[in-house]
Amino acid sequence: MKQILLGLLASLVFIGCNSKEVDPKDLVAKLVINQSVESFNLKDQHDKAHPIKEDTKTLIFAFSKEMGHTCNDFFATKSDTYLEDNNAIFIADVSAAPSVIRSMFIMPGLKDFKHTVLVIDDENIATGYRAGQDSEKIILVSVNDHIITDIKAISSVEELGQGIETK
Repeated sequence: MKQILLGLLASLVFIGCNSKEVDPKDLVAKLVINQSVESFNLKDQHDKAHPIKEDTKTLIFAFSKEMGHTCNDFFATKSDTYLEDNNAIFIADVSAAPSVIRSMFIMPGLKDFKHTVLVIDDENIATGYRAGQDSEKIILVSVNDHIITDIKAISSVEELGQGIETK
């Protein structure tokens, strides 16, 4: 019985691992100043697609678990419509987690948030967003009429609030 359970657990671990890698020659950085974000179309934690609206001013990217928690903790102290009121969108990259962990723990946990979280769950897609960015910081992307005008790497909730509310 122990061997069967151990074999099943090992199978789940291997199934959850993603071995697909992006060939560097196919990599196109998506967060580049003067580039359009109009084609960005990600799904939220409830699997609903969200294109980037024309009036969006700030995209907030969290590529690490720690920065994702920092952002979510900050948003939890704000009103349900804080991001919408400030024309901001929060995007969390969960692609590094094995698919079993994502489906059993991360996605159900994200559904509990009152704010919308757009989710990057594919490593191939995430690589384009992470290219050239400090993945251990929160990335604030300023947008004007779908065009990226500025990119900042920050690490504190004070900077996060200022970056969102000064637009």
